[in-house]
Amino acid sequence: MRNLSPQQLAFRLSILIAALISVCCSLVWIIYYPFSLMASIAFFTFSLVICYFIFLWGIGQFIDKKFRLIYKTIHNLKVGLKREPQQIDLSEDVFGRIRQEVIDWDQKNRKEIERLTDQEQFRREFLGNVSHELKTPIFSIQGYILTLLEGGLEDEEINRSFLLKAEKSINRMIEMVDDLDEIAKLESNRMQLDLKKFDLLALTKEVIESIEYKAKKKKITINIKAEDKNIFVKADPARITQVLTNLIVNSINYGKEGGRTNIRFYDLDENILVEVADNGRGIEEVHLPRLFERFYRIDKGRSRSDGGSGLGLAIVKHIMEAHKQTINVRSKIGEGSVFSFTLEKA
Repeated sequence: MRNLSPQQLAFRLSILIAALISVCCSLVWIIYYPFSLMASIAFFTFSLVICYFIFLWGIGQFIDKKFRLIYKTIHNLKVGLKREPQQIDLSEDVFGRIRQEVIDWDQKNRKEIERLTDQEQFRREFLGNVSHELKTPIFSIQGYILTLLEGGLEDEEINRSFLLKAEKSINRMIEMVDDLDEIAKLESNRMQLDLKKFDLLALTKEVIESIEYKAKKKKITINIKAEDKNIFVKADPARITQVLTNLIVNSINYGKEGGRTNIRFYDLDENILVEVADNGRGIEEVHLPRLFERFYRIDKGRSRSDGGSGLGLAIVKHIMEAHKQTINVRSKIGEGSVFSFTLEKA
């Protein structure tokens, strides 16, 4: 009875009522007249037809008044308000359909609520992180300017030093704003990639040369391991320069003094896999899922002292997604970290 359509329900009820009417009428008929099978069949058929249409009409009216509004409300909430009336087919399982619509609607909205809750939490964390990151350089600039206004401006040993420090804080704020603008462009697909064929190995060597002074400061050796002399890929060289610079600088900042950074290349048929590995302190597993979030820092104090906007890995992730490629990380405490990404072969 649970999964019957209105027509099936009306028919079954009609059979039951028609059978009762036929039995009663047949008993009355037998009392006054001789028993007639044809008369009983005629009573049953007539009663069945009349009852069927009466029940079908009654069930239709009941559904129309009681359930149509519920169904239309659920349907409109799912697909948006519509002007045309929703027609209910009495030949199908209306009750089962309504039940399934309610279940589907509930599941969809549960997922939507969870998504919105996650977004709200991310928004709160993001605003808190932005204000926290901007607060440090702003307070530094304020302190330097107040010192200058209170007499430091006339002191030649102080004024130039404090102005240079203020400029450094301003540049940090500019870097952060530029990085936020870049992420916004990448997320909204407003930044067009200049895809071209280039030698990834040669580009990597250029990147290493540009940041070699950072590695020498910590006595970190950077090694390139590749089987081929040339590795050609199809990508945006400027964006891949950003990716490599970010990953290599991170390996230096979080590597141990006198350590090493290994950059390895692997041929994966259609793609090239690039790995940037260090033998530094490593990252706890609990941090790995959130490592590419904006402003997410494992060690906030150390990250600030090393500089940077805290948006580097978030930008790297968006650049790789813009190339329709992936970036991953694996790490173990005390053994170091390995960042890996893929690029299409040219």
